[in-house]
Amino acid sequence: MKAMIALSVLYAIFIFASLIFGIDSGIQIGTNFLSYSKELILILPCAFILIGLFEVWVKKETIEKHMGTDSGIKGYIWAILLASTTIGGIIVSFPVAYSLQKKGAKLSVLFTYISASAIGRIPMTIFEASFIGLKFSIIRLLTSLPLVILTSIFLEKILTRSNFQIAEGKKRP
Repeated sequence: MKAMIALSVLYAIFIFASLIFGIDSGIQIGTNFLSYSKELILILPCAFILIGLFEVWVKKETIEKHMGTDSGIKGYIWAILLASTTIGGIIVSFPVAYSLQKKGAKLSVLFTYISASAIGRIPMTIFEASFIGLKFSIIRLLTSLPLVILTSIFLEKILTRSNFQIAEGKKRP
């Protein structure tokens, strides 16, 4: 915790010094930080409200049925569909994945969801298609998504062989 505070203070000193001495790269870093912070402040509260509603409204049995150990390929399809609609990118996908895990989704489906939310969100794909082309975007998705599923299955097998367990979060005093 002390190291985190020290790094934050050093960062603030760097940005402040950049402003005083006119160091353009430091000023740009500070501007980017403020821009991304503003985006997060706008997105995260809405995302956490939706995650909270998900926790309350979606039953554990539903997740176990559609994304659990007996879900088969259907679990991966659900993970990709859910990931494609995730707003806020990968930063929001981790709390959603945690919620899915608590409700009984299998590990490979969680990996698929996290990876697919990084590469296959609908808004990102539309943006990509407008610059690079629809054909490229479709080829990229049709190549990437099966590889994501295969890698997720492979990771799950490795981790279950080594008796991996997802640790519970630390309780705050």
